Amino acid sequence: MADLTTLGSHACFGGTVSLHEHHSESCDTPMRFAAYKPPQAADGPVPALYYLAGLTSTEETFVTKGGAQRYAAERGLMLVAPDTSPRNLGLPGEDDAYDFGSGAGFYIDATVEPWSRHYRMYSYVTRELPALVEEHFPARPGVRGIFGHSMGGHGALTIALKNPDLYQSVSAFAPIVAPARVPWGEKAFSGIPSHPAGSGSGFGNSSIRSRSPGGASGSDGSSTSEAKRTARQAARGRRAHHR
Repeated sequence: MADLTTLGSHACFGGTVSLHEHHSESCDTPMRFAAYKPPQAADGPVPALYYLAGLTSTEETFVTKGGAQRYAAERGLMLVAPDTSPRNLGLPGEDDAYDFGSGAGFYIDATVEPWSRHYRMYSYVTRELPALVEEHFPARPGVRGIFGHSMGGHGALTIALKNPDLYQSVSAFAPIVAPARVPWGEKAFSGIPSHPAGSGSGFGNSSIRSRSPGGASGSDGSSTSEAKRTARQAARGRRAHHR
């Protein structure tokens, strides 16, 4: 069993909000996340929704400011909110700007040194964190949704489009969809992943959708029908949010 340290917890809408820290194998550094267990979790495992936050946020931002716990309690959903990046690594430039380094992990796996050893948020969010949550919490194995805001909306959409088998739902609030077309996106995606400077071509939602005539494929090269369905679900979620 992986070690998990609880940093604090308190009652919330009949359930519990808690903050946790553990050593991440993906990021090779301590990582933190917040979790909300609804009251229904006392009777058995419940589905989990993973929330990916935007630039400069931490694992505490969503559970402190989002107000989603009341709705999660009504519907019997667990909420999980990871930090937006590794922290306090002492890498050059890590804390120089709000849109690069700390608080700006973009939910991708870096492949350029010195970032590639620690900035592996894609692997952390898609593999390590769900396994950890399902090991330590009453989360129903394999029954997950993912959503996010801004940078986190970008992360949620790209992750779901690439991994349609891992999530039953995906939605996004004001997501970044074409990061390579704005200056800060060029900065982030040329500095962290190993793509031509400024391209970020493998990580924008619009580029994933248009990569082939049929749209995106899963991480295993499977049929794109599931990926199309996740995109439609995201669109419906955005429309419902604005009603």
